[in-house]
Amino acid sequence: MRNVGFAMFLVCWTVLAAGAQNSPDVGSGTTILALEHAWDQAQESGDVKALAAIFDNSLIYIDYDGKLLTKAEYLARVKANNTHIQQIVAEEMIVRMFGNTAIVVGSYRVKGVDNGKPYLRRGRFTDTWVLSGKNWICVAAAATPILH
Repeated sequence: MRNVGFAMFLVCWTVLAAGAQNSPDVGSGTTILALEHAWDQAQESGDVKALAAIFDNSLIYIDYDGKLLTKAEYLARVKANNTHIQQIVAEEMIVRMFGNTAIVVGSYRVKGVDNGKPYLRRGRFTDTWVLSGKNWICVAAAATPILH
């Protein structure tokens, strides 16, 4: 099942990245939003290959608990899936373009099970994307909890 999901991701990635070839602003916001949703789907299913294709090797990720993670550490955490994520939903996202760089700010909801107990977490995030050749790639990301 993961291979089918990864194949679908690659097809979408290729089609969407083609729109970024002419100008970084033409359709780039749509492409980046699609990549954000692909990230959520890959995270839900534990598809580290799909996530590896989205992230730059120099990725810096600041987790909701303040931990600084590299790409390898982030992927290892997803592979371990200690919190058994069942669903990730992006509730709102705004994309701001700055030439070959895009900043995405949004909020999300994560539902899962941790140590046998169900949880629902809400948070905000900021992701930084850079046009690398013909493809958009995430170079930095940060998440913070929304406290009630």
